[in-house]
Amino acid sequence: MTSAGAKRFTRTHRGENFPVASRLVSARHRPAILAFYRFARASDDIADDGLLEPAEKLRRLDEMEATLFGEADAPHAVPLRAVLTERRLSARHPCDLLTAFRLDVEKSRYRDWNDLMDYCAVSAAPVGRFVLDVHGEQNSTWEASDALCAALQVINHMQDCAKDHRALDRVYLPLDMLASHGSGVEDLTRAAATPALRETLSELGERTSLLLAKSASLAPSVQDRRLRMEIAAIQRLAEVLVTRLAARDPLSERVHLRKAEAALVSARAMISSLIATRGSARRRSGNGSGRGAGSPT
Repeated sequence: MTSAGAKRFTRTHRGENFPVASRLVSARHRPAILAFYRFARASDDIADDGLLEPAEKLRRLDEMEATLFGEADAPHAVPLRAVLTERRLSARHPCDLLTAFRLDVEKSRYRDWNDLMDYCAVSAAPVGRFVLDVHGEQNSTWEASDALCAALQVINHMQDCAKDHRALDRVYLPLDMLASHGSGVEDLTRAAATPALRETLSELGERTSLLLAKSASLAPSVQDRRLRMEIAAIQRLAEVLVTRLAARDPLSERVHLRKAEAALVSARAMISSLIATRGSARRRSGNGSGRGAGSPT
């Protein structure tokens, strides 16, 4: 049931913690990525809408999916349907996202890390995979992309743990992890994190750092130079936020990066990526020349 004080949650791509179809992405790919983002945001808003009953939320999410296959005309899904048709892309990734939003309607707790990773597999991984597909990247990049997207998702859950509980009655922090540190859902209602909750967040941060170690290979493996730089920036932003979460209390302190901070971190990461790419190209060129000169005829 909804309450009289329930609110609607509406966000835009400019309000995200990490870049979404930034100007760094090639102009020919931005419309496709923005169509996917707007589809995802509209679907997320349906799942988060405090004025809708669960059955109505599920009906609207079903309508979003039906639109992708030409069986309905939900306004925020029509542009994505056109993109999928024009670029001959599968509807798999947006449909996976809709699975996550249905989970948000029907499920509000996650029992352990594996349960949370299963959620990230449909709530986060499809975003990275879609962007890679739009750029024509190889499916071999998916594994590292999945790790990065899962890390970003967990970081958001950690930053917003109190807000998610207060506004949506959702707890993405694994219940068994909370219990193992002597914490519980009730700790999310406090003005500041208890030592037990801080320990839980610390363990989550450590696991997220392992995901980021796995995703570090993504940017160098991407062929599109502009996308490679954007991924390098996102990877570094995630690493900085994990470090912040280890030192700050998300219940009582600001963890999100300010725009100027995020811009500086991103710029440094992109420059480092560019330098590394050029250095690698020079080495390959040099090694190729050497083999050519010394190889037998």
